[in-house]
Order: sequence, then structure tokens, then C-alpha cells
Amino acid sequence: MHVLLLNGPNLNLLGQREPGIYGQSSLADIEAELAREAKQESVQLDCFQSNFEGALVDRIHQAMGVSAGILINAGAYTHTSIAIRDALAGVAIPYVELHLSNTHAREEFRHHSFLAERAVGVICGFGPASYSLALKGLLSHLRRNA
Repeated sequence: MHVLLLNGPNLNLLGQREPGIYGQSSLADIEAELAREAKQESVQLDCFQSNFEGALVDRIHQAMGVSAGILINAGAYTHTSIAIRDALAGVAIPYVELHLSNTHAREEFRHHSFLAERAVGVICGFGPASYSLALKGLLSHLRRNA
């Protein structure tokens, strides 16, 4: 089974950017841990990060026919990108939206997600563990609906 992990803008700065909100772990640390967990589940994890909306849309398109599911931390694009929402709808691959911080306990503009409505589930507020929880939830969904 193949799962795609997508990370949006500024997530390449994890470990440096606002550690009080996002924690001390780098994106490479999070990806390595998640890859280890995926391997234990016999899942191939493909990780992709971009600060560019179009690159994320292109990567979603490339997942069609390859990935059984998508994990996505779209960062700020969660609250602004209809293009990413439409790409996810267009490929019809089950996905889980995830965030390190609890977006509902932050600024009001972060309370709305363009992605949540079509997501299998949304995980937020557990720091790096949000990635692990999202993977577990996605795999449970995929296996239940296989």
C-alpha cells in the first residue's frame, strides 16, 4: 500500500519557526518517524513538501492511480486554497487533514478549512503525534473499506 504525505508552506521551517506553537521537531524528523511507523504497517510512505500551491496540486494529481490515501498538512493553504480542495476532490483519493497546532484555539481565520468537508478525518493539536494519529486513522479507514 502506498500513502502520500503532503506538507504545505513554511513547514520546511519546523523546529525553527515558532517552536512554542509548532514544537522542536524538524520536518525531516517527523517524516523519518512516520516512515518508520508506515514501514511497520507494510506501507510505503512518499513525502513531499512545497511552499507553492501549484506544486502541491501537481503532486496530488500524480498520486492518482498510485496512492491509496493522502495525509495532508496544507499549512496556511488549508484556509485559502480552493485549488487544493478541488485537486483532492478530483483524484478521489481518501485523505486526512492534519495540523500540529489546534487550529480552533488560534486566530479566527484558522478556524475554517476548505479541506475538512471532504476529508476522512481531521487531526489537530497533538504536535508531531498528529502525523502518527492521522496515519493510523487513514490506514484504519482504508482497511475497513478495502
